[in-house]
Amino acid sequence: MIRTFISIVSLIAAGGIFFMYTQPTYDTVQAQNATIAQYDQALQKATELQTIKQTLLSKYNSFDPANIDRLQKLLPDHVDNVRLILDMDNLAQKHGMAMQNVSVSASPSSSGQTAVGTISASKQKYDSLTIKFTAVGSYDTFRQFLADLQSSLRIVDLVALDLTPAGTGRYSYDITLRTYWLK
Repeated sequence: MIRTFISIVSLIAAGGIFFMYTQPTYDTVQAQNATIAQYDQALQKATELQTIKQTLLSKYNSFDPANIDRLQKLLPDHVDNVRLILDMDNLAQKHGMAMQNVSVSASPSSSGQTAVGTISASKQKYDSLTIKFTAVGSYDTFRQFLADLQSSLRIVDLVALDLTPAGTGRYSYDITLRTYWLK
């Protein structure tokens, strides 16, 4: 009888230890193993991404730096008003014209935001900037200026053009241009 009693008490104690200590500890270990598996998967994904990054970086580095600069000039990833105005002024000076009354404004789509570093919530991957200026010169030099502007790398749209005679074969040109950049 004592053997039976000891067996029953031992069985109840073993069941109590199992349900009170072993089972919660086992569940905790299983949860930690699942977390470790997630971390291992994240590490594997990070390793794959590093490999892809290195592959893309080696492809990028294989490009000619001059072509990368040209592409950056074609469609920049930021707004550089000063550089753009200087480039336009240099182009105008090349043809004996000077830019006057330069004003820069954000595109109508950015609705009141400043042009410097604009990041809007729209779905477009680009934004635009409007530059308005006045130049004085002969019609032939203006045509050459427009031809050079057209063949330049920077994407520029002629939005508005007003001609006013300035006397002796010279004209005053009020020019409005729109240029673009990636967001």
